[in-house]
Amino acid sequence: MTPQFVLDLFGEAFWTVVMLVSMIVLPSLLMGLVIATFQAATQINEQTLSFLPRLLVIIFVIMIMGPWMVTKLTDVFRLIFASIPIVIGL
Repeated sequence: MTPQFVLDLFGEAFWTVVMLVSMIVLPSLLMGLVIATFQAATQINEQTLSFLPRLLVIIFVIMIMGPWMVTKLTDVFRLIFASIPIVIGL
């Protein structure tokens, strides 16, 4: 086990998490921005107005991208579990 191997393993796991989280957070962020712009233009100051559309966008993204996200997460778990003997030095 070398430091480079551990860094590569950590880097792969980190970027997978960033990619999976950004798939959910970015559409929600964009929907919140659209709703905030609408609220500013119409002077509607209701805090709960953005909740339902953002929730629906998150559910839609998970329905569409869910299988791909599970595949990526499974690939990383397989890589990590296959690397256990290397990490402990067997």
